Amino acid sequence: MDFIKSIFTWVFSLLFILFMFPITLIMWTLAAPFNYGELVVHRWLSWQGRVLIKVSPLWKLKVLSRGNYRPGTNYIMISNHQSLLDIPVIKALKYDYKWVSKVENFRVPVLGQSMRLAGYISLSRGNKESVIRMMEQSEEVLKRGESLFIFPEGTRSPDSEIRRFKSGAFRLAISTHTPILPVLIDGTGAVLPRKGFIFSSGHKLVMKILKPIYTDDFQTDDPDRLAAEVETMMRKELEELRKDERKQDK
Repeated sequence: MDFIKSIFTWVFSLLFILFMFPITLIMWTLAAPFNYGELVVHRWLSWQGRVLIKVSPLWKLKVLSRGNYRPGTNYIMISNHQSLLDIPVIKALKYDYKWVSKVENFRVPVLGQSMRLAGYISLSRGNKESVIRMMEQSEEVLKRGESLFIFPEGTRSPDSEIRRFKSGAFRLAISTHTPILPVLIDGTGAVLPRKGFIFSSGHKLVMKILKPIYTDDFQTDDPDRLAAEVETMMRKELEELRKDERKQDK
């Protein structure tokens, strides 16, 4: 049954994204002359992501602690990364941001073009010039008062546990004096493993917005140390989240 539901989910998702793309182009064309093209496309893509999460019969998403986000504040938003499914899940945040994504996603037909129209930032892992360019573009975004979204692990976890955080997001937070908004995602790795394409049913998806970490709370100016401290904190928070979910299931 999971196989049939997975086929439905993939086919619906692909056709939905394909049919929405002409509207994406029209919206960008109308809004771009007023400098709202990227924002309009981002919000449109976010709506599409929420639709994809809601229509599938394989899962339900629960979002916790929305009150930790303060409207009008720009953040460096970070999240653990369990699955490809995390991408539509983060759209349920309904927040405005520029997303830093691996360059391979920009090469996917339709998706890549939509991401460019939204002003998202590409990164080629292991390419020093790409990393420098990404950092420069990210600084410009933050200095304009916009938020940025980064998966600091850099890639999907193979076992749904939080892996080592890279320092880029934290280097930006220190250099631009931007608060960090940590977001936890759990359950997506069980539904769609890193190397799988068949969705598994019977798992809950949970996303929790943690308390912001303001620059005055940074205990160090060393981005590697800050990355390690936030990683440790999010590991503990993930453990607590799982304990709470298990209690509720009893």
